[in-house]
Amino acid sequence: MSQQNKNQGGQAQFSLFSAGPSGPSAKDRQRVQQLTAELEHHNYLYHTLDKPEISDDQFDALFHELQALEDRWPELRSAHSPTLRVGGKLIDGLAKKAHSLQMYGLDNVFSAEQWQDFADRIRRAWDADLNGPLPEGFWCDPKLDGLALEIVYVDGTMQEALTRGDGEVGEVVTEAVRTIRTVPLRLAGPGPFPARLEVRGEVVMYKKDFAALNEKQEALGLKTFANPRNAAAGTLRQLDISITASRPLRFLAYSLGEAQWPPAPVCKLQSEVMARLKEYGFLTPPDGKLCNSVQAVEDYAQWVREHRPQFRMEIDGAVAKLDNLEAQQALGFTARAPRFAVAFKFPAEQAQTLLQGIEIQVGRTGVLTPVAVLEPIAVGGVMVSRATLHNEDEIRNRDVRVGDTVMVRRAGDVIPEVVGPVLDKRPADAEEYIFPHNCPVCHQPAYREEGEAAWRCENMACPAIRLRAISHFVSKAGLDISGVGQKWIEQLVNSGRVQSPVDLFTLTIEELLGFERMGEVLAQKFVDALDGAKHTATLPRLISALGIRHVGEQTARTLAAHFHNLDELEKADGETLQSLPDVGPEVASSIRNFFDSPANREQLDRFKGLGLWPQGGKGALAGANGEAAQGEGAVPSGPLSGKTILFTGTLSMARGQAEKLAEAAGATPLGGVSKKLNYLVAGEKAGSKLEKAQKLGVTVLDETEFMSMLHEAGVASE
Repeated sequence: MSQQNKNQGGQAQFSLFSAGPSGPSAKDRQRVQQLTAELEHHNYLYHTLDKPEISDDQFDALFHELQALEDRWPELRSAHSPTLRVGGKLIDGLAKKAHSLQMYGLDNVFSAEQWQDFADRIRRAWDADLNGPLPEGFWCDPKLDGLALEIVYVDGTMQEALTRGDGEVGEVVTEAVRTIRTVPLRLAGPGPFPARLEVRGEVVMYKKDFAALNEKQEALGLKTFANPRNAAAGTLRQLDISITASRPLRFLAYSLGEAQWPPAPVCKLQSEVMARLKEYGFLTPPDGKLCNSVQAVEDYAQWVREHRPQFRMEIDGAVAKLDNLEAQQALGFTARAPRFAVAFKFPAEQAQTLLQGIEIQVGRTGVLTPVAVLEPIAVGGVMVSRATLHNEDEIRNRDVRVGDTVMVRRAGDVIPEVVGPVLDKRPADAEEYIFPHNCPVCHQPAYREEGEAAWRCENMACPAIRLRAISHFVSKAGLDISGVGQKWIEQLVNSGRVQSPVDLFTLTIEELLGFERMGEVLAQKFVDALDGAKHTATLPRLISALGIRHVGEQTARTLAAHFHNLDELEKADGETLQSLPDVGPEVASSIRNFFDSPANREQLDRFKGLGLWPQGGKGALAGANGEAAQGEGAVPSGPLSGKTILFTGTLSMARGQAEKLAEAAGATPLGGVSKKLNYLVAGEKAGSKLEKAQKLGVTVLDETEFMSMLHEAGVASE
């Protein structure tokens, strides 16, 4: 009898199982345990090792048998059941949660000389008297171009998963990560397992899978993804988990956060960690190896670079980290990166293709950006058909002409750009490109201010500006309204129903149902999201969403901390605005120009009438992540209240955490040293900022003095 027939026989036998009066029989329990183990074994063989032993039909038969048993007896479904990988549920949104240990980024080197300098810095920082000789070995593996992720296991069973986020706080994506077939729902092996193990790695999409996904998206008339990293990130953040489950994501593990090891064996080397991760059932970056010298690391990075096209996933470099974990701990971290590891970044990949034309795009602030229309070409595994040409001066400086064969690269391996022409392939009739001095959308005259590189359309009624302004308003840099995406904004603006951000808040479910692909559930969520934003929007978020030129999220927070609402901000003159941190003459002028516009004032009046009128105020904690302002009556007292502050050097805590504590005490963090700075908190190895602050007479604090001020203000440091 074939394996499939055996499975079908098993299903028939299941229908004859009898249950005791209190629940499933012992036979049921045993079969569920057997199926769970067998399915996870075959899942590992297929998705992690790429060595399947049974057919898809045989796997499906086992799966459906387990699913039927669990449906009949839900109490038999374990936290690591293979059936949890199917998805099929909707979640309300992505909650945020702090990492128990910060997830740092990596510093970069771009040449053998910079790598040698990094190795020298390790030697200089190493305290041989305290720690003994410096261990020389480095663990090296390819630098994956994906989405950083942390998966938490408790007693061997997956508990939750967080994106890297800002390194301190990530998005909770547990249900989505359960659907990734290379993620063990329970660690493989007999144990004993760590009481808590935080496994860190990268979610990627293989090149071939990315190409297939984009083909499918295009066939369905849906938006395609720019590159595998965006596809992986967008898939993992889906609120409809069934979409995540349908796409071929892979998780590759490469490091650990917190690890509460059992009594033995404890990993003491990074190479041991990588071996243990494989034993636990994880896929790890391909071709990782231990390099026993600085030169061996350099040779490895060169090998990876030469073989870059052969890797299944996109990579943009090689990573080297000291193999000895105690040495890693002794060297520690800077404010943003480990001192014991570095990324050996590769130059952007380049390719030649034909420049078929140049189009002008109009941005949210009216900037006219030239875009090269290219004969499609694969660059670094991604099909590129359009690339930025930056501005008029860059086109002239690079002497790029329509009809040229041009070199194209993905700047930062993400944004395609034209490097320049291949002159020996230039056609005889190629003419110099003349940059247009009129907006290509509204055809009004464009302007280029002295000292600026960009031509700009200043017609605020321009349809292109209006579309991008509304998109910005709901984006993460604006009010961050989930579910109101670019495609819907385009449809609403193109239909004429929405002509300004405030029009979004007047939409009804009945109107939305008239748009293609908009069903009742989606329409209800759309309206609910906008209605919720009216009540939860903070003043800094609203100021940032308005799209005032030169006013980003940080300046919006500064303004929200000093003005009670937009009425007060509108009345502020240029002198008052320039007295604020981070506000110079150009920014102050831009703010005044915005509020002097009758069209803008009319829009603000409509916001106010709709109830979208959040309050801020001096000393209010207007958080970067949209936390509610404290409002009047909640101004912190103490030496930091109303003061500006800047952190430099290495502190015992992450710089972002220090800034949040300072804000909670009523201070405003700045980005640089100036006469407006009240306090500079200097940690170890403070450099030029400390010297400049001392010259300006700024009060310099050490971390102990800063913590004392927090205590006086009643702000907890934990």
